[in-house]
Amino acid sequence: MHFNLATVFDTIADAVADRDAIVFRDRRLTYRHLQERSNRLAHLLAMRGYGCHTGRGSLADWESGQDHLGLYLYNGNEYLEGMLGAFKARLAPFNVNYRYVDEELLYLLNNASTKALIFHSSLAQHVESIRAELPTLELLLQVRDDDHPLVDGALDFEEALAAADPSPPNIDLPADDLYIIYTGGTTGMPKGVLWRQSDILIASLGGRRGSGKVMQSLADYRDRALNGDRRHMPAPPFMHGAGHWTAFQAFNTGGTVVIQDEVKRFDAAGAVEIIEREQVNNLLIVGDAFGRPLADALRTSGAACPSLKNLLTGGAIMTAKLKAELLELLPHINIIDTAGSSETGGQASHVSNAASGAASGRFKLSAHNAVLSDDLSRILDPGHEGLGWWARTGNIPLGYLGDENKTREAFPTVDGVRYSVPGDKVRLLADETLELHGRESVTINSGGEKIFAEEVEQAIKHHPAVYDAVVAGRPSERWGSEVVAIVQFRAGAEASREELLEECERHIARYKLPKAFLFLDEIFRSPNGKADYKWAKSVADQAN
Repeated sequence: MHFNLATVFDTIADAVADRDAIVFRDRRLTYRHLQERSNRLAHLLAMRGYGCHTGRGSLADWESGQDHLGLYLYNGNEYLEGMLGAFKARLAPFNVNYRYVDEELLYLLNNASTKALIFHSSLAQHVESIRAELPTLELLLQVRDDDHPLVDGALDFEEALAAADPSPPNIDLPADDLYIIYTGGTTGMPKGVLWRQSDILIASLGGRRGSGKVMQSLADYRDRALNGDRRHMPAPPFMHGAGHWTAFQAFNTGGTVVIQDEVKRFDAAGAVEIIEREQVNNLLIVGDAFGRPLADALRTSGAACPSLKNLLTGGAIMTAKLKAELLELLPHINIIDTAGSSETGGQASHVSNAASGAASGRFKLSAHNAVLSDDLSRILDPGHEGLGWWARTGNIPLGYLGDENKTREAFPTVDGVRYSVPGDKVRLLADETLELHGRESVTINSGGEKIFAEEVEQAIKHHPAVYDAVVAGRPSERWGSEVVAIVQFRAGAEASREELLEECERHIARYKLPKAFLFLDEIFRSPNGKADYKWAKSVADQAN
């Protein structure tokens, strides 16, 4: 069976109306309250004529059939209300990176043919500076988070909702309405990934049971929600998939979304306090970038976090060394590596705990996954030589918004089966273990050898003096390109170049060793904790 995301939400909201749906600062929104607010937004959008205007057929029909609503927001209840309200009015909401400069923002909003935009007041100056160059943009809804006056012609978000109808909109909601997520990747301009809602629901938003079986009826969703009430804290920004995927996984299982107070960065100390106060069960973070300060905060506070059951991490590597530290601090938890992308949804997971020990970078080949040859012509068998492309089939996207060439490249058909290939290189071992090497787009070709940035970063982080590390390539007369490591030490600690190389030699081949080290007080990362390889390359090039 196939379902619209708003239909699933309303089914669960009717069943657990008085349960907390969102906890954010001093706000506690029950499912009934969130349902009403999203209804109001849907009526507001529909009354202005926004929604879906054509039937389905070609990819172009999907691209042009629905109006698009941009979410230019920090984390908060308004972000999730914006998604739900758009779904109920049959608009396709999409994520807008709040770190973009005006040129990037202009490209994104025009690429999406944006009709409506919900934005925070603290971002209003960017909207004002580019608005005249956005010919399709008609409706502005401003969420007050500072004292910036309303942008000319904009509606105050709260006032607009208060004036709208709170009843359920009388709108049929097909399962093949769009879900759009923009992904910037590591290089190039952002690309809008187009999903049918029923596909992303199954791929990433709770449309499967723990056993992997797809939910077959709305009654199944209702019954599961009645029997479960977990509290989830997604620490990354909702503007990235992992953050709002976790939020919708919570909604679609009748759980509660707990949002940290600090919305512009990961506040580890604040997160620990909220976990204990709100009895959070599942915490989502991003690799070492969030895990390291979390470990420090746990150690400083002495917090035991007895309610916490699962620490989920994705989007960037969490080293085995850090996992071991976290398991010493919280021996009762599972640390769950999750692998996936905007183009595949969730692909695999790996559990580390006190009983099994800590490990990183390896997953089991699961249903709907395969490893494709380098030329994308065939499926590789376990124990194959060299590396292949990690691919997924089944519930996958339609393609990229307005880009047929990239769609053909990323969604090839092999032996009559359509796959999504987002760019991860893996080796499938004889026992069907997947050995993840990293993104092809951030490999460094040095002396004819491909070196994956992530594996060098992991090797460096084994040294106890290292707090964070990111690796980039820069031009070299001898090697063509050489590995440069940018390192941030722990407070009060340091290590020599020779000591770092000695540690690296224990974990990676000599040809992968950094040719140079740059030591900085702080490494710049995206708000979701992922390495910013454009920044790293710029730093490496400037130091040449």
